[in-house]
Amino acid sequence: MKSQKKIACVNDISGIGKCSLTVALPIISSLKCQCIPITTAVLSSQTGYPKYTFRDLSNDLDQYIDVLCELNQTFSCVYSGFLGSKYQIKSVERLIKYNNDAFVVVDPILGDNGNKFSIFDDEFVSEMKVLVTMADLITPNITEANLLIGNDLDNMNYTDEDLKNICIKLSSMGPKYIIITGFIRDGHIYNICYDSVLDEIDMIGVEFNDVSFSGTGDTFTSIIVAMMARGFQLNDAVDAATNFIKKAVDFTVNHGNYDRNDGILFEYFLSELTSI
Repeated sequence: MKSQKKIACVNDISGIGKCSLTVALPIISSLKCQCIPITTAVLSSQTGYPKYTFRDLSNDLDQYIDVLCELNQTFSCVYSGFLGSKYQIKSVERLIKYNNDAFVVVDPILGDNGNKFSIFDDEFVSEMKVLVTMADLITPNITEANLLIGNDLDNMNYTDEDLKNICIKLSSMGPKYIIITGFIRDGHIYNICYDSVLDEIDMIGVEFNDVSFSGTGDTFTSIIVAMMARGFQLNDAVDAATNFIKKAVDFTVNHGNYDRNDGILFEYFLSELTSI
């Protein structure tokens, strides 16, 4: 048997509200990879809830990473999700430099729906751009893609050619692979995949049921990370992740009165991932 892939996952963890590390750990494990959590913050509940506690672990990150390196731990993949400060971005950069051969995935969380998140300033965006140059794959939504390349944020209408040009500009920053996530058009939601090596773009979509749940982005990217770490092609990973999310979202909606902050009922479909 081949050695198990180890994925260093840099993200926060919330007690309730299925997102970030509470999603990445079971998803990546189900796909037969080891998920090594590098925790940036601990929350009682994710921030969509009306109340939550928050403990910032930024000051511990560098020592945490140093110990892993002193133990000669190397990773097949370094995967970063939500990063709350410029300091945390710098810590991820250090981790990447310690793991020169790792496949690097950055989910550049900066904004959504045509707006930059208010907690981030322009300096933070500039620091995120530096991190993106170190990535092999990035997974921005269309707002984040525009932030990274300096386009207007409030434009949501794009032709296929426009989307490819955005992907090409993003790839020119460093990443070989681009996935623009959650692009809505004509009643469908698409994940737009661009492979700069082949100069090929593909739009993988499903019917959009006009609902939103916490943590679907983390679920999606965790599937992509684990499958690509194991050698799957980009389009195959995106297709699997897109269909998994669709099934879990539909099941959650049909389950009845379910709070969007609680996330999707992905646990009912983990057996589908273990068979991959």
